[in-house]
Amino acid sequence: MTTALIIGDVQRGITGDYPFARRVVPPLTDLLPRARAAGALVVFVHFAFRSNGADVPPGSAMLRSFYEAGDAFHEGSAGAEIDLPVAEEDVVVLKRRASAFAGTDLDLVLRARGVDTLAVAGVATSAMVAATCYDAADRGYRVTVLRDGCADDDQAMHDFFMDAVFPSRGFEVVTCADWREGREA
Repeated sequence: MTTALIIGDVQRGITGDYPFARRVVPPLTDLLPRARAAGALVVFVHFAFRSNGADVPPGSAMLRSFYEAGDAFHEGSAGAEIDLPVAEEDVVVLKRRASAFAGTDLDLVLRARGVDTLAVAGVATSAMVAATCYDAADRGYRVTVLRDGCADDDQAMHDFFMDAVFPSRGFEVVTCADWREGREA
């Protein structure tokens, strides 16, 4: 197996509070059994801060706003729970920044499994997805982005990333239905 499906920030505090995020749940729910059956490593990445805020940088108004939004973004809260079916063989990674790689053991897990190709999905397109894709490319992974497996509060921003930014970076962009595990990006 050389492919992993990375799904980020599809968690109850986001899908419950941000209507745009709910759009990714049906296509990803449909994709999960097919990805697992094809032998892809499924990795769920969720976002949360320590409840005492020790990992919130004082100078980051954006991260502070998430922390102060209530316990939806606090580690161990119901809001930080993944809002998709997680199987026993899946990997779950907790992150505290936009990229799924920043400060996590994701790269270690992927390399231990021989993964060299990633399909990335999640919310938001212009934040978690973009940051994770850039980090992945910098680390030498081939990257595919799942268009309908991603969403952004600003549809024009989502389309701009899918139609211009990601292809210009060499990332393949396909729908969840069209994605095939192991296909070269």
